[in-house]
Amino acid sequence: MAQENAAFSPGQEEPPRRRGRQRYVEKDGRCNVQQGNVRETYRYLTDLFTTLVDLQWRLSLLFFVLAYALTWLFFGAIWWLIAYGRGDLEHLEDTAWTPCVNNLNGFVAAFLFSIETETTIGYGHRVITDQCPEGIVLLLLQAILGSMVNAFMVGCMFVKISQPNKRAATLVFSSHAVVSLRDGRLCLMFRVGDLRSSHIVEASIRAKLIRSRQTLEGEFIPLHQTDLSVGFDTGDDRLFLVSPLVISHEIDAASPFWEASRRALERDDFEIVVILEGMVEATGMTCQARSSYLVDEVLWGHRFTSVLTLEDGFYEVDYASFHETFEVPTPSCSARELAEAAARLDAHLYWSIPSRLDEKVEEEGAGEGAGGEAGADKEQNGCLPPESESKVC
Repeated sequence: MAQENAAFSPGQEEPPRRRGRQRYVEKDGRCNVQQGNVRETYRYLTDLFTTLVDLQWRLSLLFFVLAYALTWLFFGAIWWLIAYGRGDLEHLEDTAWTPCVNNLNGFVAAFLFSIETETTIGYGHRVITDQCPEGIVLLLLQAILGSMVNAFMVGCMFVKISQPNKRAATLVFSSHAVVSLRDGRLCLMFRVGDLRSSHIVEASIRAKLIRSRQTLEGEFIPLHQTDLSVGFDTGDDRLFLVSPLVISHEIDAASPFWEASRRALERDDFEIVVILEGMVEATGMTCQARSSYLVDEVLWGHRFTSVLTLEDGFYEVDYASFHETFEVPTPSCSARELAEAAARLDAHLYWSIPSRLDEKVEEEGAGEGAGGEAGADKEQNGCLPPESESKVC
């Protein structure tokens, strides 16, 4: 996880750049996976509603128009065949003749009557008579089928318009993830925020580490997924996403980064996928937003700039600084080495306490000035200097 603005001496060659890794999940949340050689395509037709909803907008609109146009043409042709078969078109000027549909004098008139029947417009110029039983049956059939087409197509368009992934467009992730110390422990952190004033209800966050691995038996797994704990055990993964939050993954013994130092991660190849889920407050539908971070998008020794300020009676979020970070002192060793070094310092401090107590007894007879100097020296020897925690490696 190299710094973006690394400095090189004049005679030093810049290290070769890592070849761009193919993303598993794009920054905007789209999964970069395409299904190929699918032989059982009939499965898409068994769930036709979902298939139409998943189509692109131009194809959805095309199917929407075709569904109505074809049914109108189909029933219009049947109405014209009935009129043609009964001889209504041959007795247009015969006032004594009772046709199946009044004022139906051709295919265009039959098509218009089909539209009026299916959409229940009913202009009144063309109307079915009671002397046509086959027309009555066709009228009932078209009314029922027209209602089914309306329910299906309007339902598809409504679901497509109100899809929760449109709400996910206003859920933002920081452009970079950072690694720095929190309470003396190395943590991998990224920031999430919600641009809308309407909140995401029951929001939760997850993180996955995706990288290739080989099992002990020699099996190669190209995109192996490993969970990164972001507070599942403590409940910190349940978010109250009113203002931007920094999500932290503590690099402990259970973390896949436990033995990874800064230099080791620079040579590693992985992708971190983060998933934010919750219910849209306005509609109650479940929403999911995704993003990912490659190795080059993880900054070691950085921390996020604060975006929250207290104004007159309210808190203000400055999203202009949402992606900004700044450098902080951070050890370059792994979390395991940092924990071992801290344990050695604690052990040294523990075993040195009795000797300091003996020194205090021996110096009881010293003067006030000497006693004050000795006390300051003992305090310095007994406490870990502030800088030593970041330089312990």
